[in-house]
Amino acid sequence: MMGGLSAGLRGWVTAICALIGLVASAAPGTTQPFPSRPITLMVPFAAGGPTDTLGRILAERMAADLHATIVVENVVGASGSIAGARVARATPDGTTITIGHWGTHVLNGAVYKLSYDVLADFEPIALVASGPQLIVGRKTLEAGNLKELIAWLKDNPNKASAGTAGAGSGAHVAGVFFKTRTGTEFQFVPYRGAGPAMIDLVAGQIDLMFDQASNSLPQIKNGTIKAFAVTSPTRLASAPDIPTVDEAGLPGLYISYWHGLWAPKNTPRDIVERLNAAIVAALADPTVRQRFAELGQEIPPREQQAPATLAAFQKAEIDKWWRIVRIADIKAE
Repeated sequence: MMGGLSAGLRGWVTAICALIGLVASAAPGTTQPFPSRPITLMVPFAAGGPTDTLGRILAERMAADLHATIVVENVVGASGSIAGARVARATPDGTTITIGHWGTHVLNGAVYKLSYDVLADFEPIALVASGPQLIVGRKTLEAGNLKELIAWLKDNPNKASAGTAGAGSGAHVAGVFFKTRTGTEFQFVPYRGAGPAMIDLVAGQIDLMFDQASNSLPQIKNGTIKAFAVTSPTRLASAPDIPTVDEAGLPGLYISYWHGLWAPKNTPRDIVERLNAAIVAALADPTVRQRFAELGQEIPPREQQAPATLAAFQKAEIDKWWRIVRIADIKAE
């Protein structure tokens, strides 16, 4: 087409075409396919804890589906609210996301004076799992069952210690409710996460934990700690020998530690949908499902894995638990 043009004119036309192509590639509305760079999955607790374990299982499978690198970063402190603040302020482009739970995205809003809103400052991606807490103790504890544990605590007021992931954490709130229901008194020992607390429980440095099943089950199966009850109306399929609180003598003390993933507010809908699709694929993977089951985690049905479902569920949990926390006057220490 340019055969009849002079060499100078042909060069000028070529340069103009190149310039037009450059401008078009930088024009608003044209974006690179997501993800174009590594994704950071922020875990708000210490490495080795239950949230970290679940996050790493998901990250490995999601990375394969997204054809991207997912870097797991542990940002600890203030029951997960330090990580929450960082994610809330992050650029909403899908490259910074977080895994959180009942404590970080419900209880923290009632317990702490936060620089962010646990509901309004995040885009929900997916509800990924739920699991009851276990009431567990050091291996050498004198009590052999829950009734004996309650009796021992009453006979030794304020002498026992219970590890938590910090003031206002799920373990702390569960412990407060346990004390209220049983009329017992014991001391709380805050840690930077459930993982470090479990290390001390195994070592016999603390007496109790109200812990996520995913954190406690490996130690129970290894015989390094003892289990008294599961805070659920039904027994765990992965640990059928542990009685429910109803069976053990403390009916109705139900607490579920559910987990979800969130992105910063205003993350584009198509990116949220892409991340959700990767999570849905991960939760359908037989290997992931088996690993979650071994950790005492129940994966929600496919129809409950949508972003809107997590948003509605989180709002319902806030409506329920904020009132309870405030009546009990649970505050960050």
